[in-house]
Amino acid sequence: MASRLTALPNRAIRWLQRSRSVAFEDLRIPPPSMRLGGAHFRDDAVFVESGREDARKLARQLGVDASTSVLDIGCGVGRLAIGLIAEFGEPSKYVGVDVNRTSVEWCQRNLQSRHPNLRFVHLDVANERYNRGGRPIDEAFSLPFETDRFDAIFLYSVFSHMETEDVSAYLREFRRLLRPEGGVFLTAFVEEGVPMMELNPEGYGPLRWTGPLHCVRFSRQHFGAMVAEAGLAVTDFEHGVETDGQSAICLGLGSPA
Repeated sequence: MASRLTALPNRAIRWLQRSRSVAFEDLRIPPPSMRLGGAHFRDDAVFVESGREDARKLARQLGVDASTSVLDIGCGVGRLAIGLIAEFGEPSKYVGVDVNRTSVEWCQRNLQSRHPNLRFVHLDVANERYNRGGRPIDEAFSLPFETDRFDAIFLYSVFSHMETEDVSAYLREFRRLLRPEGGVFLTAFVEEGVPMMELNPEGYGPLRWTGPLHCVRFSRQHFGAMVAEAGLAVTDFEHGVETDGQSAICLGLGSPA
């Protein structure tokens, strides 16, 4: 199958990818070949349970339930959306965005078409690892949503592949998009006693980091300064508890933890 696919034009390959899905219980999930995040996600039950666990984290940390307005940055092939459906039932207000067009098209065809309260948006901005041909993020960067739109914003292993300027631009947008009592849950490589920002640090974590933006690590002081400059506050910080040693971080408009 792989050799036949490689002989097809890129447009045809994308059409095949976004058309395929797998039935799991009463859910439609992406085929294993589209699931990023490790070989363990090739197991259907593991993939769905990981989405459910993230939904439960959002419930514990930010009070998320089926009625919450959620923005999922770096939604990929809809792992969180699937988890929210499996855990809470039909979400009423969910938007997922990603720089990978094929992933977004899969979600639109296989999730949005079945769950009308889900919306998936392709964000064509540059990322050296995932979307090199996109528009550079600059001072005019904004996400295509109205002010005070979301109760919860979720990013799993997104800032782990962005440098300071891009992280800061997203944080400024989160300040604009969050409702007054809203919050952000994210994971990132954040450590005490390291350089402000370091790309693919040698000997750090469980992997050998290779290629553009495979691992971007920030010092805790520098990350906190970016958050404060955006008008947000770190409300909870758990060091090293997420994938590959990333920290789990909650942000809000209130007082810092």
